[in-house]
Amino acid sequence: MVILAINPGGGSTKIAVFSNRRQVLFENIEHPAARLSRYKMVLDQYQLRKEAVADALERHKFDKGRIGAVVSRGGPLLPLPGGVYRITIRVVADIRRGHVQTLHPSLLGPLVAYELAEELGISAYFVDPESTDEFWEISRVSGLKGIERIALSHALSCRTVAQAAAGRLKRACEKCNFVIAHLGTGITVAARVKGRQVDASNANDDGPFSPQRTGTLPLSALIRLCFSGRHTERDVLNLVQQRGGLFSYVGTDDIRQIEKLVAKGNRQATLVYEALVYQIAKEIGAYAVTCKGKVDAVILTGGLAKSKRLVSDLKKWIRFLSPRLFVYPGEEEMPALASRLLAVLKGEERERVYEQEVAVGR
Repeated sequence: MVILAINPGGGSTKIAVFSNRRQVLFENIEHPAARLSRYKMVLDQYQLRKEAVADALERHKFDKGRIGAVVSRGGPLLPLPGGVYRITIRVVADIRRGHVQTLHPSLLGPLVAYELAEELGISAYFVDPESTDEFWEISRVSGLKGIERIALSHALSCRTVAQAAAGRLKRACEKCNFVIAHLGTGITVAARVKGRQVDASNANDDGPFSPQRTGTLPLSALIRLCFSGRHTERDVLNLVQQRGGLFSYVGTDDIRQIEKLVAKGNRQATLVYEALVYQIAKEIGAYAVTCKGKVDAVILTGGLAKSKRLVSDLKKWIRFLSPRLFVYPGEEEMPALASRLLAVLKGEERERVYEQEVAVGR
């Protein structure tokens, strides 16, 4: 089985081709910020992203006729259980009509995958969307009636590393409790209890600040900012989701540049870097409570986990939580996409039906 995997992100589109589980092609297609800024809405980037995938396959002289199935990252769709879903016309329509929880470039993945699959006469799928919702009911309560905490996280990444960690422990994932921190431009800290992601921070709303996002903010000050008359709604969302965190303090979201400034003794960079580590550690500690202190392992993954300094500094704060700390630097989402789809195609995992699951809701 030859599988094409597509993973659109904020500034790039990753594609990979797998022959069964063996990766035979990979490319990370960068989209310059100046070019993306021409598009008013995220979904307006559709043609750009689709052409990028087609051009990459052509550059590699890969015969699209060999592809047996297409699989994509899911995006912040409506609340769904984790799993592998066929991309249907209903999925496409919901994305196009904005029947999603928030707009993010990952939503372009199912659109591109569906059209490519239609052209080739094959099926397309998405796996563990960011809107994967397995929350406990108590995890939803926010503190103000009418506003709920929502399940939006790096669900695919968290599940992938949880399964890898369970393998290292030689135990079934359903018998393990993990606290997982996906450390990227946005940060998810999640508790997986007996194989279910029962609570998680939402990088857009809460948790630690990150390279681009503010995380939890002092509420009264945020309200005053919103009503100051200096910012529109779009301005404020841009501040907290794209120009917050490290970027707002130091002018860069690149942890490598931050570490260089710290090494040179820059006081502002040092303070903010240490605060980043501290906030991540605090959040990991909070989710250890979700596991009632019975944490089989703390797991770090995502781009920031490539920083040996950050990982070392984090360990100093959290080593008491569990005797095991596993680090999976970077992202393993592309192999995970192919592997999960292959499991469905081989009958090892049940294919979920979007129309049925979205009708039931959470």
